[in-house]
Amino acid sequence: MKSSVITFPGSNCDRDMDVALNKFGFKNKMVWHNDAELPKSDLVVLPGGFSYGDYLRCGSMASKSKIMKSVINFANSGGMVMGICNGFQILVETGLVPGVLLRNKYLEFICKNVFVKINNKNNTYFKNLDSEVLEFHIAHNEGNYFCTKDQLKEIDDNEQVAINYCDVNGKTEDQFNPNGSIKNIAGIFNKEKNVLGMMPHPERMIDKSLSGEDGSLFFNNLINNLK
Repeated sequence: MKSSVITFPGSNCDRDMDVALNKFGFKNKMVWHNDAELPKSDLVVLPGGFSYGDYLRCGSMASKSKIMKSVINFANSGGMVMGICNGFQILVETGLVPGVLLRNKYLEFICKNVFVKINNKNNTYFKNLDSEVLEFHIAHNEGNYFCTKDQLKEIDDNEQVAINYCDVNGKTEDQFNPNGSIKNIAGIFNKEKNVLGMMPHPERMIDKSLSGEDGSLFFNNLINNLK
């Protein structure tokens, strides 16, 4: 399986993602934001970081980068595109997934481990994953997912909520919501479920001795589903 990670000025999780993808069997290439064409890919990843220093709005300038035309065309043709943290912010700026990401509820940068509950396994990202609850890491200032009531109804009707913030037992109550996201939403699909945006970082949880292994479960399952 071949993957591509897009690097923008200010990306700081692109190398972490490269390590994770290669560890679980992807043949990954790093793609500079000013390139025009994507390499042949089974998966394209928009990584976390602070693209363009988060000027204007997080992800807004990166969404206009030259490479994004190819990423958008790839996604619209059914290609698998995943945006993590700042990558999620870029996805909402391009309109590939619905909604917006606002400042965290308490106006503080959050950096900690969280639990997320898988809401929809009828897709390539989470199909066949035995676990219902995963422990990932978050590190963001603008992760507060918001959408209109009409958008929320459409999202629910199309089963586009990928994961929700929860506790270790999978309870999705307000007290386990770290940033104020509507309905504890931590990740969203597009209608076709080939594009996934999520705030938590699975690439930071791929080594039991360093962090945790739930990211390993995610990536190993993903590559097996793509084969």
